[in-house]
Amino acid sequence: MAATLRDVARLAGVSFRTVSNVVNGYQYISDTTRSKVEAAIEELNYRPNYSARSLRLGRSNLIGLAVPALTQGYFAELTSEIIDTARARGIIVLTEQTNLSRELEIDALQGSRRQITDGLIIDPIALTSEDADQFVTQRPVVVLGENVFSPSVDHVTMKNVEAAAAATEYLIGLGRRRIALIGTTSPGGVTMGTSALRTQGYRQALAAHGIPHDPVLELPVGVWGREDGVAAIRSLIKAGTPFDAVFAVTDLLALGALHELNAAGLDIPDDVAVIGFDDLSDDVYATPSLSSVDAGRRSIAALAVDTLMDRIANPDRPPVYREVDFAIVERESTRRHS
Repeated sequence: MAATLRDVARLAGVSFRTVSNVVNGYQYISDTTRSKVEAAIEELNYRPNYSARSLRLGRSNLIGLAVPALTQGYFAELTSEIIDTARARGIIVLTEQTNLSRELEIDALQGSRRQITDGLIIDPIALTSEDADQFVTQRPVVVLGENVFSPSVDHVTMKNVEAAAAATEYLIGLGRRRIALIGTTSPGGVTMGTSALRTQGYRQALAAHGIPHDPVLELPVGVWGREDGVAAIRSLIKAGTPFDAVFAVTDLLALGALHELNAAGLDIPDDVAVIGFDDLSDDVYATPSLSSVDAGRRSIAALAVDTLMDRIANPDRPPVYREVDFAIVERESTRRHS
């Protein structure tokens, strides 16, 4: 016969409720207890009866995830990590891309398919804080990113200003003074949100070190693709603008910048040091390998799922705002290996 929760509880030496909490992904359980329960689950080959549990709890064990574009490296890797995190908690993720569309973002929040999911994780680009009422729905919502800030909804994000300042200060610490910034506007020409915050951090770092702000070194882009990084570097070189470093607000922009710098015969990092933002898996395969800001994507994925599951279990708790830590990941594009 198939193992039951009570069988798992007996083997693990814990209560039925504790096993249920582990299976349902509740976060307030000690690592020791969780490990004991997971070991018992594996030994007994326990498989949850999702149909019965859904009827009993009034839940589907499905959550939605809406991201701007699965073709963008950051969102592709974030989606993968959210799916893996949810699967470990017995949750299935229904994923959609909103294509930077206001209508599709509203549909993700308000559409009829919300009735079959227990909650939604969304990273909005077109919607802003002025649209905060759109995020007050019958099912729980966790917001990612920087475009919408509302005290009425759970929010998980990164330290954009601090991380961008740290990336810029890192380049300054290498002796660079003419630091180009690629990506002063977000996709679709948005002049707020992610790009604005990272631009703010860049400018703060320059000011803190007494380096004059030169608008010529700040380059807006149409989207955040490699081709935009290529175009930005090409424009600097064509204009004869002197620069000795590049901070790109995404790794895709930085990868495009590397390509064009190599094509122009410039030495990286001797002539131009380059750092990106996102720490994508492709960075280690670039030529040279790309230094980047790890802004905590893996932590964001885990925290987003945990926050949503906690909201589902505790619908009346106050909304939370959570930021994750970041780190500078140094590779060959800023310093040669000896």
